[in-house]
Amino acid sequence: MVVRHTSFRFCLDPTVEQQMMLSRHAGAARFAFNQCLHAVKSALTARRTDPGVVVPWSGFDLINYFNRWKVSGQAGRVFVIDTTGVAAMSVIGLVWRNQVRQQVFEEAAVDCGRALAAWTDSRRGARKGRRIGFPRFKKKTTTLRSFRLRNKRFRDGKSSIRVGDNDRPRSVTLPGIGAVAVHDDTRRLRRLLASGRAKILFATIGSRAGRWWVTLNVEATDLHPKQCHPPRGSTDRGGWVGVDRGLSAFLVAATGDGTEVARIGDPPKPLVAGMRKQRRLAKSVSRKVKGSNNRRRAAARLGRHHGRVHNIRQHFLHTVSTALVKTHDRLVLEDLNTAAMLRNRRLSRAISDAGWAEFARMVTYKQTWRGGSVVLADRWYPSSQLCSRCGARNTELTLADRTFTCGHGHQLDRDHNAAVNLAAWASVTPRPREPEARAPVTNVRRREGAGPHIRVGETGPEDAETNTYA
Repeated sequence: MVVRHTSFRFCLDPTVEQQMMLSRHAGAARFAFNQCLHAVKSALTARRTDPGVVVPWSGFDLINYFNRWKVSGQAGRVFVIDTTGVAAMSVIGLVWRNQVRQQVFEEAAVDCGRALAAWTDSRRGARKGRRIGFPRFKKKTTTLRSFRLRNKRFRDGKSSIRVGDNDRPRSVTLPGIGAVAVHDDTRRLRRLLASGRAKILFATIGSRAGRWWVTLNVEATDLHPKQCHPPRGSTDRGGWVGVDRGLSAFLVAATGDGTEVARIGDPPKPLVAGMRKQRRLAKSVSRKVKGSNNRRRAAARLGRHHGRVHNIRQHFLHTVSTALVKTHDRLVLEDLNTAAMLRNRRLSRAISDAGWAEFARMVTYKQTWRGGSVVLADRWYPSSQLCSRCGARNTELTLADRTFTCGHGHQLDRDHNAAVNLAAWASVTPRPREPEARAPVTNVRRREGAGPHIRVGETGPEDAETNTYA
């Protein structure tokens, strides 16, 4: 049976007591991450003088270290003085360790191990993208509050993470916290769980824009055959649809014969629409005294505004990408260097507001679920400069020219012409390059009932150059 990993994100409506519990678990995760990172840095410093010092580096090593540390005297001691004045030790270790789920500590240690592995992979050149720095301590005031809980199945068949339990459809039961009310509808996920077509792996709870959210990472079966595209033969090279992304028109899709199949001309542009309010809220934050309650409340208002902008953009991108992959099984996208485009100070805001990279990611994994194909055209392919009718090239075309004109007198819409060229490129290219299909959930590490383990490719402390970081 083919499985796919996806996620369901719900907004929570916790009570005051539950909000305190959620904050306590988030603080415990931050504390465990910082303690594991402190142990790594201390061991690296000690190994400069003593090469025999063992540095806990992987997630499994860090879990074992923290489990030993939290019950030792180094974590703390509590003394009780009786009426005669004699002091006796009553508690050794973290006094509050039993007030939160132990999974929170373990998952935080795993996150620290992943950060260390990413740092060494970046230094080796095995990690794509720009080089990243050594992990830093998480600050209470600036770090987003979040923690992760694994799902376990008990002997009676129940799971520790449940949705719609005890005749409460809009609720999520979390271990150690209880049933938390959910603001959104959970019917779709409940149907998948009831039919046995999905299984919750773990839940990530975090606070963003003044609200608590839960993201359930789910292992679900493949989509129904009626929702998938029919398979094509190996010799069939037709049916490609070129997708040109732009700013004046967000999306123009066309086939190789020049037929325009989709055009999204006016995106919502939530960042530009809310820029006036954003400036007012940011100015209000800057006028408040640092560390005051007024500044904290002003920063919360600014955060809620940013969250609303993000939600509007995500809703638009999901709507457009879903409609596109439902109607076309073969899509061609441009391999845009978005990071370099953002260096243009005149267009960076508009490009960020459009969400080109996020749209490409959504189209890729949604098309993979439906059995379709998405390919990336060569980055240096001049789709906007070539005439889709005669093949002539106009190298003098600028961004201000919205109409393409070639030397033979053909006048075409710039975006439509580029979409047709992209579709034609995929039809004649022998082996087009397919992007990596990344679903919303790509960090699934452990199945149900499995303990922590070292992942494939995880690096160790022997790969770190201790003379670069103390």
